[in-house]
Amino acid sequence: MIAYHRPRKLEEALAIRAAQDVAVIAGGTDVYPAAAGRRAWGDPTHKDVLDITSIPGLDRIEETASGWRIGCLVTWSALGRAALPPLFDGLKAAAREVGGVQVQNRGTIVGNLITASPAGDGIPNLLALEAQVDIAGPRPRQVPLREFLTGYRATALEPTEILVALHVPRLDGARSGFVKLGARRYLVISIAMAAGVVAADATGRIAEARLAVGACSAVAQRLPALEAALRGVAIREAAEVVQADHLAALSPIDDIRASAAYRRGAALTLLRDLLRGLA
Repeated sequence: MIAYHRPRKLEEALAIRAAQDVAVIAGGTDVYPAAAGRRAWGDPTHKDVLDITSIPGLDRIEETASGWRIGCLVTWSALGRAALPPLFDGLKAAAREVGGVQVQNRGTIVGNLITASPAGDGIPNLLALEAQVDIAGPRPRQVPLREFLTGYRATALEPTEILVALHVPRLDGARSGFVKLGARRYLVISIAMAAGVVAADATGRIAEARLAVGACSAVAQRLPALEAALRGVAIREAAEVVQADHLAALSPIDDIRASAAYRRGAALTLLRDLLRGLA
């Protein structure tokens, strides 16, 4: 018999998390399909469930002195409806690409992150936003997203911890974008995707660029060489700066959706399209 826990306080949830091995549920749009897949292959087991959806305050997007706090129960639909500056346009574009409307209404941004799939649509955007994760547990801590993602479907979250929020810092005058390639327009896993945040000065030259590519490595990757090359470039000319050697850090694979060579070429095109859109 599976135990089902639905605490109303974060402290209660953490006590349950510390005492036993449980599956933490928010939207459940990743956990339940994965369990169904295991059953189809003859594994009927399921961990006890820790449902955190009754804990108050975790479903809010709040502006702070340093930026924005996105609670772990914020859904893709809620993010899409929120009044946020152009800095979040890329993440909002990803929100419209994650599954269908039903998934967007239930699935959470943090859940997509914790799954840590290379094809998770939110992850390149959060990397470009330089988000930090707020972790509750025996030792509460904030961790930069680049350190939180440790490998293929792996994170730095400990078994006794719960990721309660994301923090996105301010970047004055910035805008962002997101482009994705799949086998069809909607309801599809990414073959490659690119996200970017760009801030330009009064003359239209790039003061700061943050670019990330997903589905082309075990973990989505920032492109520091390209970011450095774009500083001082007129934003209308930025797309022409992107060259194949800027993608050297990527390690795409051959799979059922695309070859490694196709992914690398697609990433190059997507980055150029992204920068043209931001211009």
